[in-house]
Amino acid sequence: MSKLRVAIFCGGLSSEHEISCISASGVLAAIDRSRFEPILIGIAKSGAWVRLESGADFVPGQAGLPSVPERSSDLFISGDGIYDSKGSSLKVDLAFPLLHGPYGEDGTIQGLFEMAGIAYVGSGVLASAVAMDKTFAKSIYQNAGLKVATGISVHQRDWQRAAEKLSAEIAALGFPVFVKPARGGSSRGTSKVNSAAQIPAAIAAAHSEDPRALVEVAIKGREIECAVLEIDGVATASMLGEIRVHPPHEFYDFDAKYLDGSTTFDLPANLSAALTEEIRAAAVTAFTALGCEGLARVDFFVTEDSKVIINEVNTMPGFTPKSVFPMLWLAMGKSYPDLITTLCESALHRPRSVVR
Repeated sequence: MSKLRVAIFCGGLSSEHEISCISASGVLAAIDRSRFEPILIGIAKSGAWVRLESGADFVPGQAGLPSVPERSSDLFISGDGIYDSKGSSLKVDLAFPLLHGPYGEDGTIQGLFEMAGIAYVGSGVLASAVAMDKTFAKSIYQNAGLKVATGISVHQRDWQRAAEKLSAEIAALGFPVFVKPARGGSSRGTSKVNSAAQIPAAIAAAHSEDPRALVEVAIKGREIECAVLEIDGVATASMLGEIRVHPPHEFYDFDAKYLDGSTTFDLPANLSAALTEEIRAAAVTAFTALGCEGLARVDFFVTEDSKVIINEVNTMPGFTPKSVFPMLWLAMGKSYPDLITTLCESALHRPRSVVR
């Protein structure tokens, strides 16, 4: 039986470029090569699509993390597949878009794959777009019966003409609040605001990532994560893990996540059986309500009085062997290579998501 050709996409135009490259390196090293033939495709920060032979082709990027090298595009995509600069088809059977954040996790590249007729791992166009935009996703969570943090959205154009009024609305929420890009990831552009004087800088930081910012009251509670995986077409929740952030960080920001080891991960989370099942069910509810497919990591807060509040759904979470999603499933008995195989098989056996 011939091997299936899997195009592993990494890099991209978002501020999570380097994290995507780390995820791709992990998948490239672990994918079952007896069944799959991986092709590594990097999207440079300029937007160029380049063929990479291996993770050794990455160059140092931000904070020394791997990045796709800048050079002229040597690949292109058309209505019937992906081709090299000589016009030869790569004959890709499946795309694995390990792209985090805008232009990768937000439905844009998923739409491109749909138009080219290429099967792909993960959620479709609409679910990817809605999950990425926290301001739109919150109403869907609420309609599904899930609790969300109180907050408001602040568009850049509105801020420019009514900053004082909007600052007053933010202050009325009560401090502290968190200000974040509506469609950001890895906590880029996210700030904890403890006073009115800090609002303008926090809004500016969020707007540097996205013209729409989300402001939410800070939830005092534990950070609990659940991985949802489609197994034989059924959305299945993993066991739960708890993120603990240590000083000097006040919250789970980019440095705490990736650079200085200021977090620990409790697996399983120390929760009652009843609360554990409530959160696992809520994770599947969120996954289903958004119309997700394949995989997602669902993040929650649990307050001191045991209220469960959904934070967000990540449709393409970090995917190194030490990332939360694979670790949660490893604890359930599914190895990293097996997880990759499950995702590839699931993607190959489901219809494309755009309505025709």
